[in-house]
Amino acid sequence: MMITNKKSASEKKNRTNKSDEINQKRKEAHARLIRLDSKVYKAFLEMEKVTFCDGALSKKNKEFIATAIGVVTNCESCMQWHIEQAKKEGATVYEVLEAVEVAIEMGIGPATVNARFALEVMENSFGKI
Repeated sequence: MMITNKKSASEKKNRTNKSDEINQKRKEAHARLIRLDSKVYKAFLEMEKVTFCDGALSKKNKEFIATAIGVVTNCESCMQWHIEQAKKEGATVYEVLEAVEVAIEMGIGPATVNARFALEVMENSFGKI
């Protein structure tokens, strides 16, 4: 299946502007935290380096995991950062798509668990169902 980009110029511009805005805010916050000499932020940056280096899992696979977590937690900045990092590590659009699809399933999965409780309540309220 071929991915084609049939978005209008206006849709592309809006998406690019939002991405640019997220990047700008990230850079500004980073600069502020560095300027303020935040020890916690510096520790976070070190932890990020260690977390996202190749190990038993490749950096690329870790970026897929982080992308999926970003989708489930609705963190747009996380999604953007980790998708871009995955691409830098050689990820294809289809590999990133599969990570997003795993997130979709994991986001829906908890609803099925919650539905089990609803079924119990229904049975308690209406009798054996």
